[in-house]
Amino acid sequence: MHVVILAAGQGTRLGGYQPKPLTPLYDGRSIIELQLAAISKHLDLEDVTLVVGYKKELIMEAFPELSYVYNPAFGEENTAKSLLRALHKIHDDDCLWLNGDVVFKPAFLSALLASPQSAMLVNQGVVAEEEVKYRTDGAGRMTEVSKEVVEGEGEAIGINLIRSADLDGFRHSLERCAPMDYFEKGLELSLSEGLDLRAVVVPRDSAVEVDFPEDLERANVLLHRWKKANPDMQR
Repeated sequence: MHVVILAAGQGTRLGGYQPKPLTPLYDGRSIIELQLAAISKHLDLEDVTLVVGYKKELIMEAFPELSYVYNPAFGEENTAKSLLRALHKIHDDDCLWLNGDVVFKPAFLSALLASPQSAMLVNQGVVAEEEVKYRTDGAGRMTEVSKEVVEGEGEAIGINLIRSADLDGFRHSLERCAPMDYFEKGLELSLSEGLDLRAVVVPRDSAVEVDFPEDLERANVLLHRWKKANPDMQR
């Protein structure tokens, strides 16, 4: 299985002085360090590829052992095209991918990886307009996923799994996306063509996408709580 972390963005709403995945958390680790620690409990870091763009050298110098794909158009392209650049290098294999700004409880990766179908980690409840929302058919199969979903069931967290059997079709859907589309547009195109994409539901306090300073505050509160409850998360 391959892993792709989307880390090309600037993070202007957090100040924009460094790539958002390098944002430090209260325990001294960056968001991406926390992600890599969680991934390493399940998968080999040799199979991790980071898509970089803004100030790419800061990430590459911090993690020289990882593989990289550079998106030189990071200012004119969004996550659909960044992900596509990485998927062009993956063939006949499963792929876990995640946004590089998600702080999440490591234990819930197991539930996603256990899904026999392509799947997304999601939560349930009221969701802010800014967030990516979703709907299912009532049996756990995704029918819609975007920021425009009306009366969504909850938030799509930004951690996803595409099985090898679905990879070519999903890659084709990403190719059809506009430059500034999010990768969820590619998923919706694939859903319209029959992709069996499952919702793996986790508690609301299991992940935070860090877009704003208040998200970072919440992420630090949750991280402190998780570490207190699980000593294995200590540095």
